[in-house]
Amino acid sequence: MKIEVVVNKKKIKMDVDPTTRLIDFLRDDLNLTGVKEGCSEGECGSCTVILDGVAVTSCTILVGQVNGSEIITIEGLEQSGELDVIQKSFIENGAIQCGFCTPGMILSCKALLMKNPNPSEEEIKRAIEGNLCRCTGYNKIVKAVQDVVGKEV
Repeated sequence: MKIEVVVNKKKIKMDVDPTTRLIDFLRDDLNLTGVKEGCSEGECGSCTVILDGVAVTSCTILVGQVNGSEIITIEGLEQSGELDVIQKSFIENGAIQCGFCTPGMILSCKALLMKNPNPSEEEIKRAIEGNLCRCTGYNKIVKAVQDVVGKEV
């Protein structure tokens, strides 16, 4: 199947097996290794990407389902060599511990801020509830998001 998709603002046209998981397409075909594979069942959030403005687990979506879509991975947040404001806030607030969940957490938070630039603490918690952090950095993650409220995301 031939697909056309925009990944990190770059138009991609490729022949693909439509049954390939999106995570495998991103990691193996596009070399976007910031997308992490954790549980392979959509439970941990490590493989979260933003698909058409919504945070989704890329291990549960087939590449044949994304034709015509726009995808943002953690690599797509950096602009002109500058980290995104949410990435900077995660660093400044110590919301990065082992780092395995970080790309998925950041993208879940980014998707929230794209839709709601002024989320409540409860809305932030709901946005990251599909992402597991084994280092228990949730309070720092919530604080990192709260610190960017009102800034351009």
